[in-house]
Amino acid sequence: MLFGQSVFQSVLDRLRAEDEDAAEDAAPVSHRVPGFTTGLAFDVMEGVSAPSARPGQAYIDNLEAETAPSPMSEAPVTPEPVPEPVMPAHLGRTEPQDIATELAIGQHDTVQSLGDKRRAFAKANHPDGVHPLFRDNATKRMTVANLLIDEAIRRRTRSSGR
Repeated sequence: MLFGQSVFQSVLDRLRAEDEDAAEDAAPVSHRVPGFTTGLAFDVMEGVSAPSARPGQAYIDNLEAETAPSPMSEAPVTPEPVPEPVMPAHLGRTEPQDIATELAIGQHDTVQSLGDKRRAFAKANHPDGVHPLFRDNATKRMTVANLLIDEAIRRRTRSSGR
């Protein structure tokens, strides 16, 4: 203990005294960084401080200016109507007999050739590859084709296993 105070208390007293001295000696706040010849641009720009400038609002203001028609422009251009898509003829054939005829599954087809037929059929008929208006027909066609090919593969594997 120093002079009736603990060491901790004496350190606190010294720090308070230093803070008071520093506050009295403090120079007016400058917007300059020692070593730079000019002030920082983000502190004050054309008399407007950065916090009051609302930089996030500038993006929205510019966006509105781009989307609004300018007074110098002519009448707004209307987009041409998009023609209604036309369904390919093969997507209209959803009967199992029609799909079986397209696949042309025969007795001499191997499991490999049936897989090739499945991939070729999917390339032309998969629902992800057609216009959304025709996806129901494409889904039906793929379902029937997969069932026909799966059944043909089952028959091939049963006959070869016996």
